Amino acid sequence: MNLILKKILAWGSMGFAFAVLAFFTLPHYRQGESSIAGKTAQDFAMQLDGKPAHLSDLRGKVVVLNFWGSWCGPCIEELPSLIALQQRISSRNALVLGVAADPDPVQFSQFLREHRVNFPTYRDPGTNEDRHSPIAADYGTSMYPETYVINRKGRIARKIIGPQDWNSPEMTAYFDAILAAN
Repeated sequence: MNLILKKILAWGSMGFAFAVLAFFTLPHYRQGESSIAGKTAQDFAMQLDGKPAHLSDLRGKVVVLNFWGSWCGPCIEELPSLIALQQRISSRNALVLGVAADPDPVQFSQFLREHRVNFPTYRDPGTNEDRHSPIAADYGTSMYPETYVINRKGRIARKIIGPQDWNSPEMTAYFDAILAAN
């Protein structure tokens, strides 16, 4: 009897651990953080097309703010999908804006050319050798990639943690809805 109880406890513990792990890998968890929805996106200075700019200059557009790095495997995996998203939304007054946590500007520029990145991308010059971007840290970014969808009024509509298939039917429907909103 004692052996059966030990087996039940062992299997129960493993089942519980699996359930917790599964919960944190499900899309609904990665798409979460509803607590920040509706908050004004934090403004920051950057360079766009070689000119000084601020995130707030993009008000009136839907902005897909993606924190990433050229050294980040999941970011590279997500990149073709972001490129396709930029092509799909740019004509609808929206854009993907990348903020890269890359310490080496030469390596970063080479990466953009090699991968034919078609969306505006800013390399955070404050990124240190540990690959931590101060801009991403100010947003509360805990891992790369991490994305904030910002509506036309400059408010965060959604936060997405981890790589995403931006061409999935769910994301296509989501962007159709947010781009149709004023």
